[in-house]
Amino acid sequence: MKKTLERTSKMSDIGDVTNALLKFRDERDWSQFHNAKDLAIALNIESSELLELFLWKSADEPDHERIKEELADVLAFALLIANKYNFDIKEIMLKKIEKNALKYPVSKAKGNAKKYTDL
Repeated sequence: MKKTLERTSKMSDIGDVTNALLKFRDERDWSQFHNAKDLAIALNIESSELLELFLWKSADEPDHERIKEELADVLAFALLIANKYNFDIKEIMLKKIEKNALKYPVSKAKGNAKKYTDL
């Protein structure tokens, strides 16, 4: 539990990160290109680039710096999509965790990777 708390305390405030991202975007006049469809496509492309780092390697082999860079790209597009729809990241994440807790009760899901329909 302590590691989780340490990691959480190191995370930057989502609002600050989103504001910095929007400032970066707006200084370049890129908002005009950021419709929901293209943001979703960009998110998919960036997640594929992250996935590519693991292709044909063990889970620990990829360069951690490159993982950070690709993960930042994935998160950036996710934040831009959330901003586009005025979603509250904290709220939607907590709701999703609640929903998953119902689908994956500890008594059935602990220690296995089966999909909830197979528990």
